[in-house]
Amino acid sequence: MSTTTTVTETRAAPITAETILSLFPDIDTSGEALEGHDEEQIRLMDEMCIVLDENDYPIGTASKKLCHLMTNIDKGLLHRAFSVFLFNDKNELLLQQRASEKITFPDMWTNTCCSHPLGVPTETGSNLPDSIMGVKRAAQRKLDQELGIKKEQVPLDKFRFLTRIHYKAPSNGQWGEHEIDYILFIKANVDLDINPNEAQATQYVSPDGLKALFEDPTLKFTPWFKLICESMLFQWWDHLDSGLEKFENEQEIRRM
Repeated sequence: MSTTTTVTETRAAPITAETILSLFPDIDTSGEALEGHDEEQIRLMDEMCIVLDENDYPIGTASKKLCHLMTNIDKGLLHRAFSVFLFNDKNELLLQQRASEKITFPDMWTNTCCSHPLGVPTETGSNLPDSIMGVKRAAQRKLDQELGIKKEQVPLDKFRFLTRIHYKAPSNGQWGEHEIDYILFIKANVDLDINPNEAQATQYVSPDGLKALFEDPTLKFTPWFKLICESMLFQWWDHLDSGLEKFENEQEIRRM
């Protein structure tokens, strides 16, 4: 069962990697966890994520690798993320199957695009409106990088922010997620040029089609996608063309 927590902003905080080392002195910075993985995915693990307090306020930055090691997650390291749900003009949802090369949650089916805004001025925000705009820009960047969807087909003003979910989920014994995840809906007909290092397959599904996929024991789904589907997705989907505004711009964080 989810709960919600209202965000309050009470202070400013510098956005530096040094901040994280002072707040988490026992953080695991070893490189051994990446040995044997795909070179491009290792490179992406150097990207700097936005580290948060429990109220989604930035307190620093840390590499994607540091943010996804369970040893650090278990010490409380929390970062900002987003999940895009892209629908075509038939109101079918675009899914992707993550590539085998992915370090976290490889081969799993999930929503259209799941990633992180980076600790750069265009994607960081310390209040909700700025943070929403930052994740929209990050969503444009990653839709292009993962699926070849050009930003002209997914303009910023077409993304609809619904809510944030705070969840923790292991991938395997070594890696996992601990995120405040911004949920973005967008309805657009797009051209795909899939990056095979990111996604191995895509498909559009109807609500009934997605429910049928969940019944297939051979398929695996990312934990955040399952959480969203089991709690809110189908209600939102029903209102995609009429009434979605009543679910938009939720000011509270849903704790999952």
